[in-house]
Amino acid sequence: MDFWLARGAVLTIVCLQLLVINDISFGPRWLAPTLEIVLLVPLSIATAWTQSAVRDAVADHHWQAVARFRSWIRWAALGLTGLISVMNCGALIELVQALLEGHAGSNGTTLLIDALNIWVTNVIVFALWFWSTDRGGPPTCGLVDRAHSDFLFPQMTINDSGIRDWLPGFVDYLFLAFTNATAFSPTDTLPLTARAKILMMAEAMISLLTVALVAARAVNILA
Repeated sequence: MDFWLARGAVLTIVCLQLLVINDISFGPRWLAPTLEIVLLVPLSIATAWTQSAVRDAVADHHWQAVARFRSWIRWAALGLTGLISVMNCGALIELVQALLEGHAGSNGTTLLIDALNIWVTNVIVFALWFWSTDRGGPPTCGLVDRAHSDFLFPQMTINDSGIRDWLPGFVDYLFLAFTNATAFSPTDTLPLTARAKILMMAEAMISLLTVALVAARAVNILA
């Protein structure tokens, strides 16, 4: 289920990129959505095949094939997430540059909408980063000991037999990304590794720049 939630999150990002009002796309407007769909389609097919293969696997060579496909899927997903990150940061840079140079137009409403678009995309893309990197990503999440987790979720601190084997899902990482983007700091979930801290710092920095510079400028125009 989490795999398809993640694929749906990428489709949401594609829709958001197509809805940008001002000319702030990183490259032609069609470039980012097209590249993302080109990567997403085979990634989704491979995911469906892997899930079907897991149900039918009975021999060692079946499981080895599944393991190879899962490794390919993870690296392809990381590449797709990296592409989205670059495109979203590029759009933010273009918008900030246009604002500083006074070329973003006088319509504060459209600037607010584009700033919100970039902010929402930022939340979703970092949810994908958190989900794809914690404990080695979804293929190995259930096989890696809690001591090697990148994030400490509240459920992991409760010594209750009912949730002893609890594992975070995509929604948990989406909530983590949302709270980090709004509070600019950890809330109920703590980063434990250097890469988790760097990812959270990057998300908070992009969110702060979007809210403090772009949205503030748009409100100024409206006033």
